Amino acid sequence: MNLTSIIVDDEANSRAILRNYLTKYCPSVTILGEAASVQETMVLLESNTPDLLFLDVEMPYGNAFDLLEKVPDRTFEIVFVTAYDHYAVDALNAQATYYLLKPIAIDNLIKAVDHVNHIKQREKELQDTVLVPKVTSAEGKITIPQQDGFEVLSIANILYCEADDNYTKIYLEKGQKLVSKTLKYFEESLSAHGFVRTHKSYLVNVNEITRYRKGKGGSIVLSSGKELAVSSSKKGTLLDYFK
Repeated sequence: MNLTSIIVDDEANSRAILRNYLTKYCPSVTILGEAASVQETMVLLESNTPDLLFLDVEMPYGNAFDLLEKVPDRTFEIVFVTAYDHYAVDALNAQATYYLLKPIAIDNLIKAVDHVNHIKQREKELQDTVLVPKVTSAEGKITIPQQDGFEVLSIANILYCEADDNYTKIYLEKGQKLVSKTLKYFEESLSAHGFVRTHKSYLVNVNEITRYRKGKGGSIVLSSGKELAVSSSKKGTLLDYFK
């Protein structure tokens, strides 16, 4: 799949190196333009809809995170390219798809492009379609501990689970439960029954997913109409469910 991209870096030499690497080693990537600042990037985004932004963190008159705040409903993926490894957590919180350190290792650049390519290919296949998950039914039951014993729930009735510190909120077709178990506990218990982690806060019954929407990390819509965010780090796993 061909990808369109914009290179954002305030250093002309860095832009030239990345441009040459992409031309030579990633021929599927078409460069729509280059920018050296937040302002120049915003001008490019007004007239282009790239699949991918190669984004340096430090820029004059604002940084990468200032830029991303100006594009809250972005549909492009982000590959951070920076000389500083201490931005990794911020990049993760900004829904970055990949994080490359300067000087850029060609193997890592190819991996980053391949990863974005995979995500965009799955999005293209699923765009504006009703999803049909691999799992046709979530059979079985699960026990929920309570002070005076436990309650038995039908797994098929669970829409999704949400982390709440060391507790988990379980959303059912009717009502919800607050359980003194971590989301990790339910992920291990339910993954074999068609549940997938779509975000650090959500574990979702794939049978309840009716639509996928592109965005920062994307989002999913459940049969109940509830829309949940998908993190970039979980997007690939989610989309693989609908091959």
